[in-house]
Amino acid sequence: MSSSGNCPFCSLGARVVGENDLAAAVRDKEPASRGHTLVVPKRHCPSFFDLTPAEVEACYSLLREERQTLLRELHPDGFNVGVNDGAAAGQSIEHTYWHLIPRYRGDHPDPRGGVRHVIPTRR
Repeated sequence: MSSSGNCPFCSLGARVVGENDLAAAVRDKEPASRGHTLVVPKRHCPSFFDLTPAEVEACYSLLREERQTLLRELHPDGFNVGVNDGAAAGQSIEHTYWHLIPRYRGDHPDPRGGVRHVIPTRR
């Protein structure tokens, strides 16, 4: 993986659970649910919008592969997929990455609205 200073996503090492030439997948250290996975481009890139088309495709391909793994191993009932781009959007590490969050029936009393609930006053 290309590196930028102390970026924790530029040296994932043994945490990697899946990868291809341009992206790697790891389980989130602070998971929102069982199986919460991050898909990270190998090149250090702070913004999703600065990724090359090949990097986006590699990340998407890995998202699909990890989804299949999670379906087989954990049997979730759905998924949330998202990218936080910029500090105002909640990005806490300046290296873009996708969240693949397995969802399970009953894990929230009313999951309607999904990612729209990120801004509680806009539900």
